[in-house]
Amino acid sequence: MVSAIPINLLSVSCIRIFLYYVTAVIIMPLIDKLTQFVNDYYIDPILHDSGYNIVNTITWAILLGICIFGVVKLLKRLDVQIDNKLTAAIVPFVLAGSSLRVIEDTGSIGAPLSYLFITPNIYFLVFAVTLCFLVLSKWIVTLKGSGDYMKIFAVCGLTWFVVNLMVLFYLENLVLPWVPVFVITTSSLVLYIIKSILDRAGLDLLKSRINIAILWVHFMDASSTIAGIDFLGYYEKHVVPAYLIDLTGTAFVMYPLKLSIFIPVLYLLDKHFDQDEESKTLKTFLKMVIIVLGLSPACRNTIRMAFGV
Repeated sequence: MVSAIPINLLSVSCIRIFLYYVTAVIIMPLIDKLTQFVNDYYIDPILHDSGYNIVNTITWAILLGICIFGVVKLLKRLDVQIDNKLTAAIVPFVLAGSSLRVIEDTGSIGAPLSYLFITPNIYFLVFAVTLCFLVLSKWIVTLKGSGDYMKIFAVCGLTWFVVNLMVLFYLENLVLPWVPVFVITTSSLVLYIIKSILDRAGLDLLKSRINIAILWVHFMDASSTIAGIDFLGYYEKHVVPAYLIDLTGTAFVMYPLKLSIFIPVLYLLDKHFDQDEESKTLKTFLKMVIIVLGLSPACRNTIRMAFGV
């Protein structure tokens, strides 16, 4: 019994040494590396608004995919019909969110509040506000006993957008009015050419208005990128476009890039998402998301350059 005491003490000492070694040599360096990784690829791009990298780009894409299914279920629970009418009503909120982002670009919103208006945080903010207005619109119609809540919803978004524009005109001057003209004209011209080619080839891909809208807003995004990079000295923040622009020396590469992505996407959606009502609903929602992803940067870029921010 006497000899058991030093053996126990030795065992405890060995365990302590082992735990110290694991903590000091393995766990703490691993935590430091993980912290550095999160700071480099997620936190710093938000704090310094330095744009995207391959890691956070993939992460946001995965997060978007997860959110899509969650939002579809949420809209069904709210008894909101997912159709082209909802897509049209969402557009004013996209304009509002884009103009809100430009207000942050002016530097009028200080840290840490400004971090809320930088991607991806601003998407969550605008989504929350949009959802609140949607619920409010349905509630108003319920109280009245009649009316179209989608119209009320759209007016709310349009009002928000107009207020943001008023704030921008207060903060800045409209110095480059040719930018929105260039963006709308060139994107419309390219769309007309592509549609004519597809129609002559006997392809019905651009027969529906929603498909035309998708290509148009993404051509607007491409045109705004061309105006900013090739004419005004801005730079691209997204990984793939930045690489291709550096490779070709011009932002005009955005047009073939958009076509190479969205022509196959539209074809797949139209050919493989019509088996049942649920797949049709998902297809409509996916197209709405694609419009938001194109219109949002297009409007932000255009408004920002027009105000010289």
